[in-house]
Amino acid sequence: MILVLGLAGLIWWGGRLMGLPRAMRVSLLALLFAAVVILQLTLPNGHGLRAATGGSASSWLILGGIVLLIGVYSWGVSRLRARAEANEEAEDGGEAPMAEAKTAAKPGRFSETELNRYARHIVLRELGGPGQKKLKNAKVLVIGAGGLGAPALQYLAAAGVGTIGVIDDDVVENANLQRQVIHRDQDIGLPKVFSAQKAMEAQNPFVTVRPYHRRLTDEIAADLFAEYDIILDGTDNFESRYLSNRTAVALGKPLISGALSQWEGQLSVFHPKAGGPCYQCIFPEAPAAGLAPSCSEAGVIGPLPGVVGAMMAVETIKQITGAGEVLRGAILIYDALYSETRRIGLKQRGDCPICGAGGDGNGADDSGGKAASGNE
Repeated sequence: MILVLGLAGLIWWGGRLMGLPRAMRVSLLALLFAAVVILQLTLPNGHGLRAATGGSASSWLILGGIVLLIGVYSWGVSRLRARAEANEEAEDGGEAPMAEAKTAAKPGRFSETELNRYARHIVLRELGGPGQKKLKNAKVLVIGAGGLGAPALQYLAAAGVGTIGVIDDDVVENANLQRQVIHRDQDIGLPKVFSAQKAMEAQNPFVTVRPYHRRLTDEIAADLFAEYDIILDGTDNFESRYLSNRTAVALGKPLISGALSQWEGQLSVFHPKAGGPCYQCIFPEAPAAGLAPSCSEAGVIGPLPGVVGAMMAVETIKQITGAGEVLRGAILIYDALYSETRRIGLKQRGDCPICGAGGDGNGADDSGGKAASGNE
């Protein structure tokens, strides 16, 4: 077998040095493979030539099958690239030079590296090339770079969301590293937004990360939200949640909100403009002090923020691309301790001061209910 493999290497690399076309070298390798298989099938056991070429046809057939699978996969990827490039050219109204298509991506276009990177998205019927282009052109703001923000940011960057903003006024602490997996030990003391930016750009240099090292306040919320298509709320206090909710409602932006406590997480998409309630419809007022302890007080199992944060990223991708059905008008509750998932339908309240008939989008917190538990 070593003799045959050596001969195959000589054909491929020697032929390349001699300037033989790739198609000719592939044909010669195919002829060599066919000759070896024929020898194995026709010569008697113990024949010297059969022993020198592996001694059995089965090993060569297995090797041939593996090579065929690799070839089919490579062909499929090349076809996907060609189709995506053709779609882009059609949308742009003309042809781009081939050299440009294989180098750095221009605004709104994919480089060859990006097409290969997002191939698993492009082959999805619900996404395809058009869906991936929507992700590239999307702008998403994540509030909080902690337990929920960390996995959401990682997966949004990996998925190719073109512009990702992250706002947080905190710095990385040693106690964060048990669950906030975007940060590293060497990042302790660094503002979380810059630590997250460093990790996201290392993961995917094709995305733009905008870090805001400050707290979200009434003074900046409206102007900041206006720059983005979707808002993700991964904060750990109700003041920020209510602020995010009323600002998103006033601007007609979808708000994807998650929360955590100990072993349980919850997730929903609040977007009254597209139907369904807002956050304050479901949680009219913040709980009394001590009734919803933070993760630092009550604890949280390390992987739980990853589960819920990743689901927030999935909902974001669906919201951007129009794939499937987003979690609007419902809340998903995940109990990690007992491996249970519940989905509860939600309705808009007509008397909600934020999105209801009596609200103007700028109302204060209402009363009459209890808010969800704290998150991290």
